[in-house]
Amino acid sequence: MADKVTIADVARHAKVSRQTVSNVLNSPEVVREETRLRVQEAVQALGYRVSQAARQMRTGRSMLIASRIEPAQDDGINGFVFDRYLHGLTESAARAGYRVLLYTADDHDAELATFDDLLGVHEPDAFVLTSTDYGDPRTTRLLELGIPFVTFGRPWGVPPERRYPWVDVDGAAGTALATRYLLDAGHRRIGFLGWPGGSGVGDDRRAGWARALADAGAGPAEIAELDHRTDDGVPQGEAAAHALIDAGRPATALVCVSDSLALGALQAGRRIPVIGFDDTPVARAVGLTSVRQPITEVAASCVSILVRLLDGDARGRGAAGREREQNVGGRQDAGSGGSASPLREAPPEQVLHQPTLVRRQSA
Repeated sequence: MADKVTIADVARHAKVSRQTVSNVLNSPEVVREETRLRVQEAVQALGYRVSQAARQMRTGRSMLIASRIEPAQDDGINGFVFDRYLHGLTESAARAGYRVLLYTADDHDAELATFDDLLGVHEPDAFVLTSTDYGDPRTTRLLELGIPFVTFGRPWGVPPERRYPWVDVDGAAGTALATRYLLDAGHRRIGFLGWPGGSGVGDDRRAGWARALADAGAGPAEIAELDHRTDDGVPQGEAAAHALIDAGRPATALVCVSDSLALGALQAGRRIPVIGFDDTPVARAVGLTSVRQPITEVAASCVSILVRLLDGDARGRGAAGREREQNVGGRQDAGSGGSASPLREAPPEQVLHQPTLVRRQSA
């Protein structure tokens, strides 16, 4: 029987230290890409396998990250974003040596009860929460328990002393990008099909559209006239589009808070430009111009933050700085305490990714 490949064998093959191999296996984001690839090639060439049992005994961790499966969407469109997120989260977690523990919950109350069950039975090391909203009780609960977590979504309406790590996509930047694209095409009466007020995500996307129109000279009254709020769904989008297109002063183009509403707007039968949000497979199928969220990058950022929180050492701060320089803005300055301070004592990381506009036939 062949001798078992050890971490020392991998280090010799890749011409790096054992600590570097350990970093690649446990916290790959702290290692330069060239070195990381060389170590990964050595791991594959030698057939090295990490012992999860040994890792758990060494670290005292379950190596599990818990995240909810979002409730099914009736129209089959909007669930696409969270499907992509879960794939990205699972793949990023696996690269860092973790597994994702999925659970279901229909609402916040059910999810709070699920926290207790999961912590009592499976003991996940951390959580990734999705669909944050105003006054979110889940984040309050995890803060009280002292359980590491990060959210895919901002802390809407949370006071500074209750802030926590988050990763999000700049929805306002996305709708502003779409609106400016239509303005550059000569449109001035650009309507917005959005959700009712009170949704952090929906309000953020509405704000980007409104700011872009205001920058182009539209007054508050005109912006309010072009703002139509409705529940999400294709039939609702069709009805809302008719309301703006058939008005006395009609909209000549539409920006929508979701691809569902945009698809409904297309079915209104009027040939005006329509732009959606989320770049779902339906958007690609029907030629809908849409704002694309970098969901894979969001998931990777969530895992990177959790790994640094769980490691809680100086290496995390350097990695956080590199991420801020490469991307995406938003992380607060960790202060002048130097690289020796644990990350968990620094202000929470905040990563805001930028969306892009995918142009197709609809606009």
